[in-house]
Amino acid sequence: MESFVIFRDLAIIVFAAKLCGLLAKKLKAPQVVGEIIAGLLIGPSVLGFVGQSDFLIQMAEIGVILLMFSAGLGTDLKDLLKTGPMAFVVACAGVAVPLLGGTLLYSCFYGFSAVGSEEFFRAVFIGVIMTATSVSITVQTLRELGHLKGKTGTLILNAAIIDDVIGIIVLTFVIGFKDPQQKPFTVIINTVLFFIFSAGVGFIIYQVFKRIDKRYPHQRRIPILGLSLCFALAYLAETLFGIADITGAYVAGLILCSLRDSDYIAEKMDINSYMLFGPVFFASIGLKTELSGFTPELVAFSVGFVLVALITKIIGCGLVAKLFKYSNREAMKIGVGMMTRGEVALIVAQKGLAVGLLDSKYFTSVILLIICSSVLVPIIMKVLYRGEAPTDAPVSAEQTAQA
Repeated sequence: MESFVIFRDLAIIVFAAKLCGLLAKKLKAPQVVGEIIAGLLIGPSVLGFVGQSDFLIQMAEIGVILLMFSAGLGTDLKDLLKTGPMAFVVACAGVAVPLLGGTLLYSCFYGFSAVGSEEFFRAVFIGVIMTATSVSITVQTLRELGHLKGKTGTLILNAAIIDDVIGIIVLTFVIGFKDPQQKPFTVIINTVLFFIFSAGVGFIIYQVFKRIDKRYPHQRRIPILGLSLCFALAYLAETLFGIADITGAYVAGLILCSLRDSDYIAEKMDINSYMLFGPVFFASIGLKTELSGFTPELVAFSVGFVLVALITKIIGCGLVAKLFKYSNREAMKIGVGMMTRGEVALIVAQKGLAVGLLDSKYFTSVILLIICSSVLVPIIMKVLYRGEAPTDAPVSAEQTAQA
């Protein structure tokens, strides 16, 4: 691709995302809905103005990293400690119920196979895809609504992070049974080591940032160093520990969330996010969608795949939330907030293609799930929070003037 074509694609994406975002806002829907639909409209499935490229994929990855870093910055550590055990149980249910639902769905369509057979693992892998939670869209929606830092928002964030870790462990187990060279317990060890590493190194980094913040308060060097930490932990999480890079970015935000200037860091991150990287990330979800080549059987399977994936998250996470004395409305918020699928589901699906556990024809079903969950969750969350006063601090002028 010629370098100047990149500028054309970015111009189309940013303009279309902002235009559709404003239209969504006029229709009382979150702007992220409009940005996702913009990607679908300008992508290969409809108008064909913009196609997928390695450059756009990397830009979208930066977008989700910045969103998760901002989410970590906005986390209240006291609330995190309070909801930690609850988040773990919610995450376990959010993995177990979709895993079972996906396995049964595939078996109902293509027959029940003997445990241990290759076809059985194909069925299980469909469930593994459903376990992933992409909290990025929920984060953006909760931020727009002013409820990201509340008790429910914090629980959703923490459960989603734990959910992805458990999902990766499950993925490794399934692949391990198919390929004896894989070592499933290595993932568990690496996960524990990552959080030990993050706690130890994070404490030292926090002390360094605290001194810098005290000596140079409210200066741009602090957000710049924070962004460097975000990228560094995202890289280390993936390369050294085999953990999703978004987990590393979120942990980087957690390390800095107690700083006096944490809001100032978040404000600077928001400028980069909503001006460029955010629209590219959300639009890229629409760009990935390919609607051609559907057979009636695949259409029926895809519809079932989407419904089972959405409903099982609500059932698993919502019912567990009820056990922890959350109200029906709060439990529904938690279940719906955990419904979104995104980059982790795509990574899992691509891994399945690589090892032969997933046929390429089902990849469109995954994309359809990402589109449906990404569009439905913001709308439903807006309805569930209707009439409730925002609990977060007022957002910056740049955020409120997203026009």
